[in-house]
This record gives sequence, structure tokens and C-alpha cells, in this order.
Amino acid sequence: MKKILGNISCLLILFLGVTGCEDQLDINRNPDSLSQGGVALATEFPAAVTGVIGATGSYAAIVGGFWSQYWTQSPSSNQYKEIDDYSILSNSGVINGFWQNMYDALGDTRNVKRIALEQENWNYYLMATVLEAYNAQIMVDFFDQVPFMEATNPEILQPQFDSGEEVYDQIITNLNEALEKDLNESQGEAPGADDLIFGGNMDNWVAFANTLKLKIYLRQENARPDVTAAGITNLLNSGAEFLNVDAGMDQFEDAPNKSNPLYESNIRQLNTPTNLRASTTLYSFLETNEDPRLEEYYTNGISLDQGDFNNTDVEPNSIAVVELDPQTPAYLISREESLFMQAEAQLKYGSEALAQELYNEGVIENFSKYGLDGAAFVAPGGAYAFPTMEMKKIN
Repeated sequence: MKKILGNISCLLILFLGVTGCEDQLDINRNPDSLSQGGVALATEFPAAVTGVIGATGSYAAIVGGFWSQYWTQSPSSNQYKEIDDYSILSNSGVINGFWQNMYDALGDTRNVKRIALEQENWNYYLMATVLEAYNAQIMVDFFDQVPFMEATNPEILQPQFDSGEEVYDQIITNLNEALEKDLNESQGEAPGADDLIFGGNMDNWVAFANTLKLKIYLRQENARPDVTAAGITNLLNSGAEFLNVDAGMDQFEDAPNKSNPLYESNIRQLNTPTNLRASTTLYSFLETNEDPRLEEYYTNGISLDQGDFNNTDVEPNSIAVVELDPQTPAYLISREESLFMQAEAQLKYGSEALAQELYNEGVIENFSKYGLDGAAFVAPGGAYAFPTMEMKKIN
């Protein structure tokens, strides 16, 4: 998979018409040295983006999909049994691949951040800081204690592991520091096509930074309620803008090493389209609510109980397969996730009326991604209607 992610990075960079991977691997110069014609910001930043997208869109997506019970292992294969039955080991291929690729991407990200700071290029500095924060937040959520403060330092061969709380706090500090920079005074090159996420739109990067802060505060509500309350209240009172667009990549093609990371790793590289089958957990929920997205998520067929991959009574070909497309965008934070997080924050620390509005908008947004209208589902009496006070009392 590391080879796959590297190829995706190289092909995208070459597509953009910037320095190729062969130049980056020239051992006769230091690629991080500006004085030696080192890697330009517009070259290394897309490598950092594709590294994070590749790792989260394949390794993390596989584990997340199983543990959220969106899909389950096909009885006709055994690729993901250790994930499906929660016996995955710390030295498994999925965990090792995820860890290594995320830290490879972190190295690229921090190099962009370092050079941007030297050049006072506050646009790339903010972009790199946000990507660094996203990388670290995902790693903490997966592993809790991870190397962060000393990570990617070539002079420290055994970086210390920092606690999840320490990493979260440092992420917030870093984001605040980057947000304080005056983007109008940014020096040097401006981001454009090399920004594979927003195409150089810095307003969206500011919103991404604020949305990440919101996400980090919400994550700590049970463990550090005072930190969460203070952080979210400050965000809401400050009038901070949050993501109202998808943060992700959509520059995928139906070709080897150029497709959506999950499609690339699960279908193209394994040479089979049937590894992931419909889990009864999500399948039955959509079916019960007569949700038309059922046909968008799975092919025709029946579902399989989660983890029942040893079932010999069910014909494998009768079980619905998860729909994957090589050109599906890969999201870091989708618009609907941002809306749902804003709704949660408003419900607990702001306006319940605004929370309902944001929630409804989030549901409708996801339906719209499949060309469907979800308005009826959030209307009063609809399957996904925002819970009223009366409904809360009943529950």
C-alpha cells in the first residue's frame, strides 16, 4: 500500500506540472534545503495531502467501516477477519501501514510548515498546520498515546510518546497560532492547483481550522468537560466560521494508482470486488426506514450479521456487496460532518433552534450527494426528524 500511496502522490504532482518524484529522490542534494534548490512548497504540499488522504481513505476507512458495522467480511474470503472479529494486532499489516504512512505524511507536512515559517508564507503555514493537526487528531483517536512533539525530528531516533490530552492541547495551540497570522501579509507563492483540497481558497482553510478545533473539543466532552465547554463557548461567541464545503480530494480517475484509496486497496489491488458485504446493522436500519440510500450503499442482495463470516448456510453470492467507485471523493471532513458537529455544539452550548436547522441541513446534504432529496426524512414525523422535547421525554 505504501507503494500505491507513493505512486498516487507522484502522479498527482506530475499532473500538476510541478517537480517530479525523481527530482525529489535525487540523493546528490538535500531535498529540504532551500539553498540547494530544495522542494518547493507547491511540490511538497500535495505529497503531504495525498499521504494523509491515502492512509485515512484506505487503512482507516477499512477499520472504521467494520467497527461502525457498515460492512462485514465476505464468507468467501478472509482478508479482513481479524478486523471484523476485533482480534487485530498492533503489528498487523493494516496498523503498520496506517502508522507508517501517516508519519510519512506528517514529515512532509512539517517540512512545508518549517519552510513556510522561514519564508513568512502564512498561507502555506496555515494549510500545513491544519493538515498536521488533522493527522495528529486521527492518530490520537486511533492510538491515544503517540509521538508528536518530537516526531519526525531526524536527530531524535526514539521520540517520546505524548498523551492524547497533551497532543490535543498542542494542536489547539498550533491552530490558534496559525490563525493569528495575517494572511494578507503572506509572502511568496500563493497556493492554487497544488492545494488538492480547496484549490487555494484560504477562507475554507480558516474554516477547516475552526472545525478541527470544534471536533477536538467535542471529543473530550466526557473526559474534560470544562475544557470542552470553555472551548466551544469561545468558538461560538467569537463568530468563528466553520466548514460549509467538503474538505477532501476528488481528483481521482478510474486507473491504477489514481483511484479512490479504498477502491484502490480493497478492489484493484486485491483483484476482487466482493470482500466487503452489507452488514445487517446498517442494512436493516436503512431498510426499516425505507431509506433510498440503501441502493446507493449496497448492490442487490441480503445482508450478513456482523462478524458472521463463518456462516456456511448462506450462499455468498446472495449477500449484497458494498458499492465502491474509483472516482468517489475521499473526505477529511465532509460538509455534513461539519454541520452535525455544529448542531451538537449548538444543542449543548448555544441555540436548540439553530441546532435543529444545522442537523436538518446535514441530513439533506448527505442525501444530495446521491442525487436524492432527504427533506421528507427530517420533516415533522419523518424517520430522521430532529427530536422534540416531547420525543425526548418519551425516550
